[in-house]
Order: sequence, then structure tokens, then C-alpha cells
Amino acid sequence: MEFSEIIYRVETGVALVTLHRPESLNAWTPTMSTEVRSAMRAAADDEAVRVIVLTGTGRGFCAGVDLKIPPGGWSTLPLEYVSGDRSERSIFRGRNTYFPAIPKPIIAAINGPCAGIGLSLALFCDMRFGAEEASFTTAFAKRGLIAEHGMAWTLPRLIGPSSAADLLYSARKFLAPEAHRLGVIDRIYPKEELLPATMAYAAELAELSSPRSLRVIKQQLWLSQTQSFEESMALADHEMALSLKSEDHKEGVRHFLEKRPPAFTGR
Repeated sequence: MEFSEIIYRVETGVALVTLHRPESLNAWTPTMSTEVRSAMRAAADDEAVRVIVLTGTGRGFCAGVDLKIPPGGWSTLPLEYVSGDRSERSIFRGRNTYFPAIPKPIIAAINGPCAGIGLSLALFCDMRFGAEEASFTTAFAKRGLIAEHGMAWTLPRLIGPSSAADLLYSARKFLAPEAHRLGVIDRIYPKEELLPATMAYAAELAELSSPRSLRVIKQQLWLSQTQSFEESMALADHEMALSLKSEDHKEGVRHFLEKRPPAFTGR
């Protein structure tokens, strides 16, 4: 698989997707959008991949949309993430909001400036780890735009309505310590330690956690944000009954009793 604006590689059960336009702080383009979608689909379909890490090359994570591209340059992109899965997760099928539909955990390793659509994408990841030097901004209001790409939905759920209003109204720059305090990022590392630490965490999930469990729990976490308590509990009861019959549950019991590493298959 060849790409021009991202780098894709798989190691120890982890797919690493790297935005690769370092000369522009990995500013988002139609080509990058298409390539990231293709890489995410490849990772979703690859049984050797159990966790996905998204990061950027060089000094930046993603500086937002490349403003040198005219608005018409985006018109040919598909509006939906197309997959074979037509379950309830299909509510997450927008052009830039499909990460929750990927049936594997996605972790953002935010190595530098993260702005606009770059922040939107990070918020649709399941977890976000950041470098001490990372900076953030919603950017939209200072460009005459609105809260795009799902940010009006994700940000208040993550940090609360008033804090989200502050970041969206002011479009101010905020740094990693504040991002961590607010809950925008989950962990902070020195920049040189960020990617190794993120990859190590992802590899541990890939090795020790059932891929079937990861898939179902991710679905539960995202769907619960649009469900009532009763709907969430009904889904949990249904999935628990299925999991008790699964091969991964049997292996989970066996490896615990035999005091050995697990050999999960995802089934």
C-alpha cells in the first residue's frame, strides 16, 4: 500500500498512521483525508492489527486544513466512511467523524501543534496522549467558521459545556498542561518519549486484551453517548451473553488458570 501524504506501518499488533507533510505541520488536504481513511480501513480489516496509533511527522500533529486549498478542492471527497458494517455504529459515518466506526481502539499521539480539524480528529480518537510541547486551538471562530467536524458534539462531552464554549468562542491557543487539566489529553510525556510510550501502551493492549472485548467495549462507549440508561444496559446484557459464549472468554479463563500469556483470536 503506497501513500504520498501519510506513512503506514504495522508492528506488534499496532498500526501506526503518521500524517506526513512536515513542511506544513501536517496541514490537512483532500489527499491526506483520503489516505487516512484508506489506512484506517486497512487497519480495521487486518486481523494482525488490534490497536491503531495516529501521530504526525516532525514538529506538528496537524495544523488544521491547508488554507491554500480552495473550498472547491474538497467537493470530490465522499461524505461517508464506507464499510461493510451497517450496525448502529453507522451513525458515525461522516467524512471526518468515522473513527468511532473503526472496530479497534485509536490512540492519538499528539506531538506538536493540533488545530482545527486536527483537534477534531484527535477528539474522535478513543484516547489522546500529548507531548509537553504540544499546543492546541479550535481555530474556527478566528477563521470566520463554526464548530466543524463534530467538535460541538465531542468537546462538551469531554470537558463540559462552558469550557468547550471558552475554547470554541475564543479560539485561543492552549498548551499541554491546560489540555491535560481540562481532559483534552489523558497523559503528557516529554516529546522524545511520546511515541515510544504510546506504542508500548498500544502493544500492551494488543497483547493482553481480547480484541473481541476491545471491539465491543469501544462500541458500547461511543453508542452510550446517544443512548438512554435503559438502552445502554440492554446492549450490555446482550453483549455479555454473547461474550460468555465466545472463544476469547474461554481463552481468558484458561490463560488465567494456567498462568500464561493469553492467545486471544478475537472470536
